[in-house]
Amino acid sequence: MSNKAVAINRQASFRYHIFDKFEAGIVLSGPEVKSIREGNVSLRESFIRFQAGEVFVMNMHVRPYSCSSEALDPVRERKLLLNKREIDRIYKQLDKKGFTSVPLKVYFNQRGKVKLEIALCQGKQLYDKRQAIRERDQQKEMARAKKRFK
Repeated sequence: MSNKAVAINRQASFRYHIFDKFEAGIVLSGPEVKSIREGNVSLRESFIRFQAGEVFVMNMHVRPYSCSSEALDPVRERKLLLNKREIDRIYKQLDKKGFTSVPLKVYFNQRGKVKLEIALCQGKQLYDKRQAIRERDQQKEMARAKKRFK
């Protein structure tokens, strides 16, 4: 098994400057893991919240598993499993102006455990977003030109 991404937050790299990444486990029930394995998870509106020294992911949508009789809220808060040292490190950075923490992707590691990659980031200004679009368009043009002249 490899670190194959099940769900990716594509808007995160567009909206934020990413400074540091952390790998966190998630507290899930059995049917939720099966649903994530099928790819029924979305990080679109999700965010990270700190409460009483613990870290939670909010609004991560996990569609209920089709063969399960257990009825769980699809967008309930889920606790993240991080070391105390990592939690302190992230929390200290969040005290600085403009920093936030967002989930980047959900994946299974080599041992088959569900992991969430979270990032410590800072919001981009509008001109930064325009520059990112311009660079992406230039990369596409270069790829097209290479393909045309091969």
